[in-house]
Amino acid sequence: MKNEDKNFQENKEGKAQKHSVIDDIQGIIIGSLLAAFGIAIFSHMNFLIGGTAGVAFLTQYTTSFTFGQVFFVINLPFYILAIKKLGWDFTIKTFIAVSGVSFLTEFIPKIFELGEINPWFAAVFGGFLIGSGLLMLFRHKASLGGLNILSIYVQEYFQISAGKFQMVADTLIILGAFFVVDWRALAFSVLAAVALNVILAINHKPGRYRGMS
Repeated sequence: MKNEDKNFQENKEGKAQKHSVIDDIQGIIIGSLLAAFGIAIFSHMNFLIGGTAGVAFLTQYTTSFTFGQVFFVINLPFYILAIKKLGWDFTIKTFIAVSGVSFLTEFIPKIFELGEINPWFAAVFGGFLIGSGLLMLFRHKASLGGLNILSIYVQEYFQISAGKFQMVADTLIILGAFFVVDWRALAFSVLAAVALNVILAINHKPGRYRGMS
């Protein structure tokens, strides 16, 4: 009873509550699954998103490599920045999340057959899924590598919203894919990027969330 009163008092005073190991495990697993399912929808529709995932999509569409293969490899250099600037704890969690998404994007199409999907719904819903997955990962001190690492870094050290930073970067990357996908897929990809980053911009502002890992 005393511990409950103490926790209540800490919450009332605005102190951050530390995530338990179980909290982190479920956050990383569910966040990775949500992101992977959104990516599977985008892959099915030939959409893109920004960051290293966008590069993985472009490589998938122009070579024989799969998204999961490219996404896992292309993130390897970013772990050096993560270790130096954000620590081993963040880097290990991010490596697990990236590995999970790389595996799940290969596995989901084998157990879940996607048919015809309205492109408007696919763009918005897929963006919401990936954004929600990223939000969970961010709140448990993890990410999906690449620009996610940079966006976490600039928010932690420069107090710039991770969502706003990534929205600008993702939009620029998607526009650079003009010669790879047709203009309709590109337009829906921009809509998807907005849907994804709206989740982050609204729900992942500096100082709003008090949970810590």
